Amino acid sequence: MDEILRVQGLTKYFTKKSVFSSKTTTVKAVDDVSFSLKKGVVFVLAGESGSGKSTTARLILKAIDADSGKIFFNGEEITDDPKSTKKLRMACQMVYQDPYDSINPRMRVHDIVSEPLEIHGIGNSEERKKLVLKALHEVKLEPVDDIVKKYPHTLSGGQRQRVVLARALVLKPKIIIADEPVSMLDVSIRAEMLELMEELQKKYEISYIYITHDLATARFFGKRIAIMYLGKIVEAGPVSEVLLHPRHPYTQALIDAISEPNPDNLYAEKKVRINEPLDIDVYEGCRFRARCPYAIEKCKDEPPLEKLDNQREVACFVKLD
Repeated sequence: MDEILRVQGLTKYFTKKSVFSSKTTTVKAVDDVSFSLKKGVVFVLAGESGSGKSTTARLILKAIDADSGKIFFNGEEITDDPKSTKKLRMACQMVYQDPYDSINPRMRVHDIVSEPLEIHGIGNSEERKKLVLKALHEVKLEPVDDIVKKYPHTLSGGQRQRVVLARALVLKPKIIIADEPVSMLDVSIRAEMLELMEELQKKYEISYIYITHDLATARFFGKRIAIMYLGKIVEAGPVSEVLLHPRHPYTQALIDAISEPNPDNLYAEKKVRINEPLDIDVYEGCRFRARCPYAIEKCKDEPPLEKLDNQREVACFVKLD
């Protein structure tokens, strides 16, 4: 498969100042992150809140400036030049976690979906209307003629998320970055939304970067996965292999944290019992060593993301069997 996007050494640090003193701390939100996205593939970025997933997405879209690193789209480096950035943003669209916060509540559905077309100067009024109706039909919002006249507050959460998906789809993007797109939806319609996204992926060969903390939906929807912790990718590979046979203690800890439907297993011994964090600089050495039960002296050095084979990568000196 052809590589459509490559992220190389992406880095972003934030400086945080204390309210009660002059002390400042550096937060390494994204630290030397590299991965590639193949055409028509769903690539998952997973990890707990604060691991750097959403910041990575914003860096890819040039919503914020990276401290260092490169982004390549179709083999061409995306620079800070406005033409280069515009090219990426037309081909790469975003679906946010909260559909109500990501759309203007004072705009009707037609205007919301039509807005990207107007920004990029695509078509006249009549042509844009046809593209809007087609996008809404693609995301199965019916009857389309009624939906276009409505305001967001008159729609359900699932309908609003479909409007956001239609807005992303109307530009015919090559890549959609979906940041926790189903986490705010009812459980009953999450699978329905993911099935719709998968249907659109196959129909238009769209590549997805699917950001989530939910490993169950990651396995259902994704093909490849990268596990992030405190700004670093600690494990990567095919979804089924990583989640069924994790090699990094943090990945196993995430799996252990999944809710158990069987009450008999609620008190079962976890494979990785996370320690209470030690009072150390978490950015020195292995990021997970302060909480890892397997930490050794060598973990004071930062482990490289080592290739185990052609598909698996793990950043750990003590790999699980």
